[in-house]
Amino acid sequence: MNDTLITDSGAQALATPIELVVFDMAGTTVQDDGVVELAFERAAERTGVVVNMSWDEALTYVRDTMGQSKIDVFSHLSGGDLALAKRATQSFEEAYAEIVRESGVAAIDGTAELITELRDRGLSVALTTGFAPVTRDAILDALGWRELVDIALSPVDVGRGRPAPDLVLSALMRSGASCVQAVAVLGDTESDVRSGRRAGAGLVAGVLSGAHDRATLEAAGADYVLNSVVELRGLPAFSAG
Repeated sequence: MNDTLITDSGAQALATPIELVVFDMAGTTVQDDGVVELAFERAAERTGVVVNMSWDEALTYVRDTMGQSKIDVFSHLSGGDLALAKRATQSFEEAYAEIVRESGVAAIDGTAELITELRDRGLSVALTTGFAPVTRDAILDALGWRELVDIALSPVDVGRGRPAPDLVLSALMRSGASCVQAVAVLGDTESDVRSGRRAGAGLVAGVLSGAHDRATLEAAGADYVLNSVVELRGLPAFSAG
């Protein structure tokens, strides 16, 4: 893994054994292939949620805020019109479900095997997402992952979405992990990385299988940047034992 970024904080994380791994969903453990962006486009067309900006500006904002709570994103696009943002969020969830029915949903290669391996080694595994529970659970059902993970959380379950630390900290509390330094966080967006950093997670890694590039993930504070979550096995915190 010669292209993996390692920072000082990544080295320090090895002092505390990892007990909980918190994975993002779309773009990290679940293939995106433009589905999130397409669902946003359908929702915007159906609700007229984009106000006071051009369509290109709106799409740039959507891409930049991948991983964040959808209601927060639509609140910005609507110019602060909460009622419109709620309608657009509901339309987004419906559009995403439509696309899943049309095209199906697939995991990032090797993810299910990795999660099984981690749990067999005694670690807890949580999935977090900016999606509402109905969309999150539809994806889990489509993949047959309901029993694969210990915890699955959406922003509505915890208070605030990313980049706030709530999803990570709630997963910590529900898992019974001993401390935040025993938590590893992996995601494909700047918001995923910032959420892990703000929570105080012992290890925070970005992955290049989704929305954001290496430079963005590094700038957000990732200890490591991996091509895929399966490269987690090669990190010092996971390669032994």
